[in-house]
Amino acid sequence: MMHPSAKPLSTLTQFPNQTSERATAYLHPGEVFVSARSHAVTTILGSCVAVCLWDPTTRIGGLNHFLLPSFTGQGLASPRFGNVAIKELVAQLAHLGSQRHNLLAKIFGGACVLEAFRQRQHHLGMKNVEVARHLLECESIPLVSHDVGGQRGRKLIFHTDDGAAWVKTL
Repeated sequence: MMHPSAKPLSTLTQFPNQTSERATAYLHPGEVFVSARSHAVTTILGSCVAVCLWDPTTRIGGLNHFLLPSFTGQGLASPRFGNVAIKELVAQLAHLGSQRHNLLAKIFGGACVLEAFRQRQHHLGMKNVEVARHLLECESIPLVSHDVGGQRGRKLIFHTDDGAAWVKTL
């Protein structure tokens, strides 16, 4: 379900200065990161999507970085797939003490970075975005902001404790 105040995130030309009070981490494709401590997590997205979730009451948050929309049952079910990554993110946040009914979401990525595929309406990036939106709706987690689509990659910094996010187009 789209939160009534959901809006696209404005793109920044410069990231804020990092403070020493916040630990930092880098999220690679196919990974999930959650923390009950304050972290600034950075990742780079092209057609991949990052779903960021946080609980403003407990100040627990995390994100995933998935490459493909859905695990089809062949091979290993890993967080490289959106349906696995989102389920894993929600489960890990609950394990740390967040409450599902308090979770808020932001979605980033889903670009079509290869010119050869730009004429397609349903390119891989948009499929990733659609899966993320659908699964968040199924989990009744409101989507409060997004920066998706386009033709260029993004650098994302997400704060796990307060849900703040910054995006720079690459």
